[in-house]
Amino acid sequence: MAKQNNGATFEQNLFKAADKLRKNIDAAEYKYVVLGLVFIKYISETFNELYQKLEADEWSDPEDRDEYLAENIFFVPSTARWTHLHNNAKLATIGQIIDEAMEAIEKENSELKNVLPKVYGKANLDKASLGQLIDLISNTELQAENENSKDLFGRVYEYFLGEFANAEGKKGGQFYTPKAIVKLMVEMIEPYKGRVFDPACGSGGMFVMSEKFVTEHQGKISDITVYGQESNQTTWKLSKMNLAIRNINSQFVSWNTEGSFLKDAHPDLKADYILANPPFNQKDWGIEILQDDARWKYGIPPSGNANYGWMMHMLYHLAPTGVMATVLANGSLSSNTSGEGDIRKNLVEQDLVECIVALPKQLFYNTGIPACIWFLRREKSNHSKEILFIDASEMGYMKDRTHRDLADEDIDLITETYHNWRKSENYEDVKGFCKSAKTDEVIKHNHVLTPGRYVGIEDEEDDGIPFEDKMAELTTALKKQMVKEEALNEEIKQQLSKIGFNL
Repeated sequence: MAKQNNGATFEQNLFKAADKLRKNIDAAEYKYVVLGLVFIKYISETFNELYQKLEADEWSDPEDRDEYLAENIFFVPSTARWTHLHNNAKLATIGQIIDEAMEAIEKENSELKNVLPKVYGKANLDKASLGQLIDLISNTELQAENENSKDLFGRVYEYFLGEFANAEGKKGGQFYTPKAIVKLMVEMIEPYKGRVFDPACGSGGMFVMSEKFVTEHQGKISDITVYGQESNQTTWKLSKMNLAIRNINSQFVSWNTEGSFLKDAHPDLKADYILANPPFNQKDWGIEILQDDARWKYGIPPSGNANYGWMMHMLYHLAPTGVMATVLANGSLSSNTSGEGDIRKNLVEQDLVECIVALPKQLFYNTGIPACIWFLRREKSNHSKEILFIDASEMGYMKDRTHRDLADEDIDLITETYHNWRKSENYEDVKGFCKSAKTDEVIKHNHVLTPGRYVGIEDEEDDGIPFEDKMAELTTALKKQMVKEEALNEEIKQQLSKIGFNL
């Protein structure tokens, strides 16, 4: 992220300015206003780039929709282009003009149908502030950033999602998983090629990070196909826009109100990589209707908590050589309520659990519940009947008064530990941090998977004083204390006897 002359990044400055214009509008509502405009600015930029090339070519027609289709670029009709919106930004009817622009874009691009926000004509949205917001997003100084619009607007969109999640608090976590957690999961399971699935996909962060991983490792984006499902329609719209800005094909990212349990959008999918952060400890999720479902291969999950329901839903969709990573509440590691202990026992004894990472507190915007990441794999190759435990609960730093974050060095250390263990190269147990435990040891612990139980407590730094000397010092101090106490007791006895009170 390029720093600007005030020390902040471009997206930080842009967000601060945009947030000032929010006034009395709730952050939950305002995010659609801002992100919708960021999206329309992005597609106008990419459209305009090709438009100018076509205009310069005497054999091409810059208004021919097929030219854009061939280049996988959204066609933007004249009434929806950013220049048109900017030119009309000071009009009292600007809200209606933007809503009509959104409709026109959807009409021309079927994959955006029913996706774009049409909230700009609402009475509670101050039209003068809306005009200022358009001016603000217009002055993005793309050339000064020295990078193409796709990267810049992808970054802005991602940063704004995080900031709005922070502003919304508990509700924000429903659509956003903190970037550090997503990065850690992606770096560990390495989705290079194949089908990537997230059954609780929120705003699409797992897919965006997978795309980043592939490009950073010189892979081809066309080598991965993303599949997702989301039950909240407005969150699904955020994900469709988020993926469109990244040029990620989202045709298999589905929405339905019933959700993944009651209406599985991809019933036949067998995914190579599964990444998810499902709702923690979800109640009333539909087990009454799903008692005999084929997904409950390792036991029936309890009606009051969907943690193991999510896990088995993902396992059901995991390819034979696939790997999955899911964030769950720490309770999933040790709970024996309503048969959860039996399900965990079956997962352990059938050798499906590969690694458990305990996360620090205060990482999430929507909950203070301590969380962990489960890694499950059907084919564990050279680590059959072993589980790697990593305790990262004390890692990270406080990025503000209420939220912790993982530094890149933390992510690198956890990832490197996991990969070294998988390859059986340069791996060693580190007291207080990591331990490779045999299944037999886990069985002795009644199938409890809390990492702290296996990694132990980190040794205190040796201060160089021999153990015998420390014990002698402690014994002397204890004797002195006992002598003092005896003298005090004698003094109390004497004082009491003076007033005729005998013990």
